[in-house]
Amino acid sequence: MANFRASCRDPPNVSSSGSGGVCMMRNAWRDKQHPSFINFISSFLNANSFLLNFVPIAPDFIFNCGGLSVAFVFVTNWDCNSYLPTYSRVHKLKEQFANLYIVVTLPTREQNDSFVRSYFKLGMKLGRPTFVPVKDLEMGFEKIVKIAHARGVCKRQDVASKSRAERKRLVQGMDVFLRVITSIPGIDNHDADSGDCYDQFNKYDNA
Repeated sequence: MANFRASCRDPPNVSSSGSGGVCMMRNAWRDKQHPSFINFISSFLNANSFLLNFVPIAPDFIFNCGGLSVAFVFVTNWDCNSYLPTYSRVHKLKEQFANLYIVVTLPTREQNDSFVRSYFKLGMKLGRPTFVPVKDLEMGFEKIVKIAHARGVCKRQDVASKSRAERKRLVQGMDVFLRVITSIPGIDNHDADSGDCYDQFNKYDNA
């Protein structure tokens, strides 16, 4: 069970939208953690308007924010002598999840050096997936929520941008349509806007 130093500070607010999303936590991961850390996670998610569910999933966490799913492996106790199972699991998960992050808690210099050596020894590619080293458990989970929230915001902005572009395209298309229709003798702007232009257009087109 990973060590956890209980904190008295209030969980910081990550989301200002009022609706963070949904967080799914792996049952097996939860059972290996100190109860006080799970309480911290629950409070942190509640403060940021996330709904927490405990489910039997492959990653340790899956967040759904803004319609985007982001998966996380949270290594809370880096074993300098047995890190191969972690990398094996990561290799499997990166084939299943397009958005995968690996958060690794490295509180000591020895653990940090071990992680760096193993990362390059095993030929990992930067960003495929992204590894996020942190000093403690609290920081690690805060990073997870911030990443998930940021990815969700980017997704929403991308959808909004595409929606604006589509609306602009439709408006431009309608402008062209109206210019063509009103160029036909006997049809004015009112006729084109009201929909009567279709009947009149057919009349001229079939004449």
